[in-house]
Amino acid sequence: MRKILFLFILGLFFVSCGNDMSTDETIYKPTPVTLEMPEIFKDKILPPLIPVDNPLTEEGIALGKKLFFDPILSGDGSQSCTGCHNQANAFAENRRFSIGIDKKEGTRNAMPIFNLAYNYREKFFWDGRAFDIENQAEGPVENPIEMHNSWKKAVESLKGSEEYLTLFKKAFGTDIITKELTVKAIAQFERTIVSANSKFDRYLLGKEELTFDERMGYTIFVSEEKGDCFHCHGSIENPLWTDNSFHNNGLDSVIVDIGLEEVTGNPGDRGKFKTPSLRNLKFSAPYMHDGRFATLDEVIAHYSEGLVFSKSIDPLMKSAYKGGVHLTSKEKSQLKAFLLALSDDSFVTNSEYGK
Repeated sequence: MRKILFLFILGLFFVSCGNDMSTDETIYKPTPVTLEMPEIFKDKILPPLIPVDNPLTEEGIALGKKLFFDPILSGDGSQSCTGCHNQANAFAENRRFSIGIDKKEGTRNAMPIFNLAYNYREKFFWDGRAFDIENQAEGPVENPIEMHNSWKKAVESLKGSEEYLTLFKKAFGTDIITKELTVKAIAQFERTIVSANSKFDRYLLGKEELTFDERMGYTIFVSEEKGDCFHCHGSIENPLWTDNSFHNNGLDSVIVDIGLEEVTGNPGDRGKFKTPSLRNLKFSAPYMHDGRFATLDEVIAHYSEGLVFSKSIDPLMKSAYKGGVHLTSKEKSQLKAFLLALSDDSFVTNSEYGK
């Protein structure tokens, strides 16, 4: 009789455990999200790169978006990711150097954030020091010039929020908040930030016409004898408008900020910086890694008359020996018209990316 009673109780125990597990599984069912490629990207570039260990979900993206806009990760609770990456500026910043929570000024211009999921080279920041988007999202929290916090304190702040405990549970099925899950969520949101609706995109899709100057500007852009811009920034076959690689583009003869060399240790990489996308130049001034050029006219003037030689200058800067490609005033104007046609007005107001 005792044996029968024991087996009965044991059976109830396993039934109870099974019911609990079923309940947990019911709680943790994040909704998968497929990042659809824009029409202009199809058949031209590879599909978005989504890590196996961090698939996109509605809950993860929502959590990442909240974290992106929330100053809770900073040391004094005053600055969020949007402090340096503002949607109105194509998720860049309209000042030369970013200022962190201690009012200290950095030494580089904040890069825009869009189309990151299509960067198969998997190197981020101007000097390529981050090896994926998760790693890119991790750095600013502990950077002494930016958020100036520790991840331990940042995680403790998140744990103190009932709302975040719920959101992490929905996104990752756990009550344990960690640095790793936090950056995974931010990376999920950043992978969804896509810009692919510029005037030039619509022109290529047969939905809008370009002006004569915009068309001529593109001709100058892809001409070896004129603009010679396409080697680093691509052409109509590369809708990202960047090779996602690193180049010394003839800014300085004496290089103080060594760029990629700081990461690789290779003197041949001195003064090399990541090629930024030419999308959304209308919104993302100032330009270059150090924001030295306040206007697009200054950028064009640099390549036209301002190239200088250094030992590590990129071989693609073929006209450096004569100071630049020497465009006429009309050609400069037309090139600028084309470059501005790569800007996506709908992107900077898209509510999917806004707070």
